[in-house]
Amino acid sequence: MTEACRIDVWLWRARFAKTRSAAAAMVEGGRVRLTHNSLQTRLDKPSRSVHVGDVLLFPVGSRLIEIEVLALGERRGPAEEARGLYRDVASASGHDQV
Repeated sequence: MTEACRIDVWLWRARFAKTRSAAAAMVEGGRVRLTHNSLQTRLDKPSRSVHVGDVLLFPVGSRLIEIEVLALGERRGPAEEARGLYRDVASASGHDQV
């Protein structure tokens, strides 16, 4: 079992980006923040790793998304499979973000 995954690959597998290069551009643009072991950092390289239990914060359209990584995935599958890779932290805590 893989313990870590590149952030650009994970964002693509979880269907937050249509292509892997679009996911890499999100990261390179400084739009993705990662909380790992209670330390938040703004990611700047698509090769940075994401682990199960990490929390990601990034904009999608006009919304700010905060999700917890539940699985790393092995492929870019259908949307239902992609939704199993994460949980929405805002929904779980009862907060509404616009």
